[in-house]
Amino acid sequence: MSVGFVFRTVPHGQNSGREGLDAVLATSAYSEELQLFFLGDGVWQLVKGQQGEAVLGREYSAAFKMLSLYDLEEVFVCAESMAERGLTWDDLLIEAELLPPQELTARLHRCQKILSY
Repeated sequence: MSVGFVFRTVPHGQNSGREGLDAVLATSAYSEELQLFFLGDGVWQLVKGQQGEAVLGREYSAAFKMLSLYDLEEVFVCAESMAERGLTWDDLLIEAELLPPQELTARLHRCQKILSY
């Protein structure tokens, strides 16, 4: 079964991003068909140089680097969301495929289950 994890929120100020990452890593033990999607403010989850401690949060973004250790390579980022926030591929902490919104949506609709964080 293919599972899509959608990240839509900023990394700090709430726990959903960290909880989503934890869910991805836990689910990877049971399924090899995982895809991660970052859109809207969710693109901030993958930006280098975050300092969660500055806002009294726990810094967890470096844990996204563990995705490759779990053979999670299908990571898609909305190119339009990146551009709207003045970000480029070089700003990302990990390798990801930048996709236009239509292609990202088409890939997301191919997933049998979708979890949003």
